[in-house]
Amino acid sequence: MSAYVLLSQELYEGAKSAALHNGFRADEQIEFWARLGRACIENPDLPSAFVAECLLSLAESRTQEVMPFIPRSSSIQT
Repeated sequence: MSAYVLLSQELYEGAKSAALHNGFRADEQIEFWARLGRACIENPDLPSAFVAECLLSLAESRTQEVMPFIPRSSSIQT
């Protein structure tokens, strides 16, 4: 589900610029900033850079094709 929100032109332009750097679209960048802000408020003892990296890694795992783990050899007999 989507919703339309009014934003300042300055915020939108900043999101477009940051999105190019982060590999997002402008709307995804704004959503990331919103999630980051919420996560930082909910976890005030964690550094914001750490929270940002955690959120980016979660986003990465959703966008990349995930391959199952297959051990090279198994020494455990079942």
